[in-house]
Amino acid sequence: MSKLSLLTAAGVGYVLGARAGRGRYEQIVAGARTVARNPRVQSAKRQAQDVVAEQAAVVKDAAAEKAKETASAVASTVSDKVRGNGSDGGAHVAEPTLTAESARQNG
Repeated sequence: MSKLSLLTAAGVGYVLGARAGRGRYEQIVAGARTVARNPRVQSAKRQAQDVVAEQAAVVKDAAAEKAKETASAVASTVSDKVRGNGSDGGAHVAEPTLTAESARQNG
């Protein structure tokens, strides 16, 4: 967890759990607003947003590619098992499951 996240969480926790009264709450809120308006904080916020926006497309493409690879691997494995070409030399082929509906239909 970054220092900023830790400080933010600590501040939120203190505000939510504070029993010092409304006056102290207003002081904390005013301090948070002052920090949020700081040009350096605003600059860091914009930079973080830009990085996230740039990386979102990269992450999306990587996830889509990995999903395709996984789907292909699963399809290949299932196909091999159905044909009896599994790693066990075809000694075991999955049997269809007998359901209550199929049992009624088959007598």
